[in-house]
Amino acid sequence: MIRQATSSDAKAIVDIYNHYIIHSHATFEIEPITQNEIQTRISKVQTEFNLPWLVLEDHNQIVGYAYATQWKARVAYAKTVESSIYLHKDQGGKGYGFPLYSELMNQLKALGHHAIIGGMSLPNEASRALHEKLGFKKIGEFKEVGYKFDRWIDVGYWERLL
Repeated sequence: MIRQATSSDAKAIVDIYNHYIIHSHATFEIEPITQNEIQTRISKVQTEFNLPWLVLEDHNQIVGYAYATQWKARVAYAKTVESSIYLHKDQGGKGYGFPLYSELMNQLKALGHHAIIGGMSLPNEASRALHEKLGFKKIGEFKEVGYKFDRWIDVGYWERLL
C-alpha cells in the first residue's frame, strides 16, 4: 500500500534514513536525525510546498518512502521539483522502488508539475537504474562536490518531464 506519510511514520522513516546517513554516501547528511526532525520535514513538504511525501507499506511495515520538494525558490521554478526515494536497507531489489516512485510522479503530474530532478551521489547503480527505468535522462554531473567518509564524491542529476 502506498499512502501519504503522517507524523506517526516518523520512527520508521528515521530508521530507514539514518542507515544511509551512517553507512552510505547516498545522502550528504553526516549526523543521524531525530523523529522530530523528520516530522518537521514531512510537514513542510506537505503543507508549505503542497507536495507529496509517500510511504510504501508491506505487511504493515514501512519499507520505503519518496517525496518531492522545491527545486529552487524562484517563482519561475514553481513547476519543477526535486525528488528523493529511500528503501529500507533490506528491501532493495524487491521491486518496491518502481511503484513508489511511479505513484510520486503520478501525484506530481496531477498537481500540475512539469519536471522532476533526481540527484544522486555517484556511484549509485541501483538509483541510476531505477531513475532510467522510469524514463529519467542524465543531464549532468558535478565532480567532487560532496565530502563524506574522508573522500570526495561526485553528484549526477537526472531529469524527467511529466
